[in-house]
Amino acid sequence: MRKTLLIMIAIFFLMQDSLLQAQDRITGEVFATRSEVIAQNGMAATSHPLATQIALDILKKGGSAVDAAIAANAALGLMEPTGNGIGGDLFAIVWDAKTQKLHGLNASGRSPLSLSRQYFIDEGLDKIPAFGPLPVSVPGCVDGWFELHDKFGILPMDELLSPTIEYAEKGFPVTELIAYYLERSGRFLSKYPNFKETYMPNGKTPQKGEVFKNPDLGNTLRKIGEGGRDAFYKGEIASTIAQYIKENGGFLTEEDLEKHYSEWVEPVSVNYRGYDVWELPPNGQGIAALQILKMLEAYDIASMGWSSAEYVHLFTEAKKLAFEDRAKYYADPDFNKNPVEWLISDRYADERRKLINENRAAREFPAGEFESDNTIYLTTSDKDGNMVSLIQSNYRGMGSGMTPTGLGFVLQDRGEMFTLEEGHYNSYEPGKRPFHTIIPGFITKEGRPYISFGLMGGAMQPQGHAQIVINMVDFRMNLQEAGDAPRIYHDGSSEPTGEKMTDGGTLYLESGFPYETVRSLIGKGHKVAYTVGPYGGYQAIMWDEVNKVYYGASESRKDGQAAGY
Repeated sequence: MRKTLLIMIAIFFLMQDSLLQAQDRITGEVFATRSEVIAQNGMAATSHPLATQIALDILKKGGSAVDAAIAANAALGLMEPTGNGIGGDLFAIVWDAKTQKLHGLNASGRSPLSLSRQYFIDEGLDKIPAFGPLPVSVPGCVDGWFELHDKFGILPMDELLSPTIEYAEKGFPVTELIAYYLERSGRFLSKYPNFKETYMPNGKTPQKGEVFKNPDLGNTLRKIGEGGRDAFYKGEIASTIAQYIKENGGFLTEEDLEKHYSEWVEPVSVNYRGYDVWELPPNGQGIAALQILKMLEAYDIASMGWSSAEYVHLFTEAKKLAFEDRAKYYADPDFNKNPVEWLISDRYADERRKLINENRAAREFPAGEFESDNTIYLTTSDKDGNMVSLIQSNYRGMGSGMTPTGLGFVLQDRGEMFTLEEGHYNSYEPGKRPFHTIIPGFITKEGRPYISFGLMGGAMQPQGHAQIVINMVDFRMNLQEAGDAPRIYHDGSSEPTGEKMTDGGTLYLESGFPYETVRSLIGKGHKVAYTVGPYGGYQAIMWDEVNKVYYGASESRKDGQAAGY
């Protein structure tokens, strides 16, 4: 008996040793990660493997990074309609190797000219509805494609759209994550005209592995490829969109579509420990990431450790402060004097930092005084050194639910992001761009391109951008680890739509943070919770100046892929 027991104990320890060896990780981190992708000639990182392959095919044909980005974005609109499509808006940052300069594009659409704030008041509404015709604004994506292509494209547009057209007509297998989100969207969007005909061909949304076709979208893309941007904003497509919206009680007109234009803007930056982090100015929320970084730069973050209560607490309080300014000041610059330079200045960061209590979570913060998301993100790079950081979205996953007859896509509901509060920077006005959550990011070092990156997911985006930078700069993680590390997500700050933070909000921690950290944060007054899903989706490309190679990373929480050649 004793001999048998000893044998069993020995077997147990041998098994434990084997299990431990199987779990050993080269990185030594407590979270799951994988190797970066490394290639010399070009790289693409998108949230869908087939879109990544399309981007690589374009690069191999001699297309530019912008060509590859457009082709991938078109594919994602077909294959990942739960996050983007030609019914939505687009923002991009492009590193142009020829001029050694960053270029920013704001391709977001405006509210209908015939719809005013007073309409909502007269209808007894205290906020703009999330779905249906009222939150629909002009879709800016297609015009954004042509602006990018006119400036940096090489291959003809019809060639860039042809792979997606073929997949739309012949079909593609639906991935697990997209099948999940399609099913969820179908529950409440199927009541809107033509949604079921487009996305529920057999009475239900396609399941994982099922081959799905969208020939209507293929036909729309073919018209765009042949007729250019005017084929979308004028003529038959524009008429179809306007007529559909009118029939369903909305206000978007052919005139709104015809008058739309994108805007080239100057990216703005802060220096964080020797790295210049770049974002686009409002009406997007990118500078919130810059504000967070400037406030945290004064602390010795590296010595705290990425999973420490000290770091998580300081990060959360800095985020709260930045988001109070976000709620007050971030809006369409054509209608407001946005104090961007002041908000990202060292002096202002010093002032705001004084409000942080290192031992206690704040229940509310004031906005500073000015001295006179689901979404997709992708990034591409080419053999000439050009890099593209591009983000595109319908808002609320599949958007408004409004699916114009025979066109194969849903219109965005970005107008929901306006507030009806009179006098607010982001108050609803005709022909105005709403506050936007989608933001592309970029990092340069000593004037040279370094990292093109982004992280999708509503209010998570600036929080995620700041965490990626901190993970790499302070905690010395590599490009893939920086995205795979467990994330911090604080919810409940004041919003540009009018909601106010009064109770400190909720701090969500992704699995991987130790219990000791959670207990300490609760002791500091944080309301800590766990949730699945709202932590965003990350893609990135890094240029290695020494070895002349690209590194690629893709989100492990999504279906994405980074690949190069």
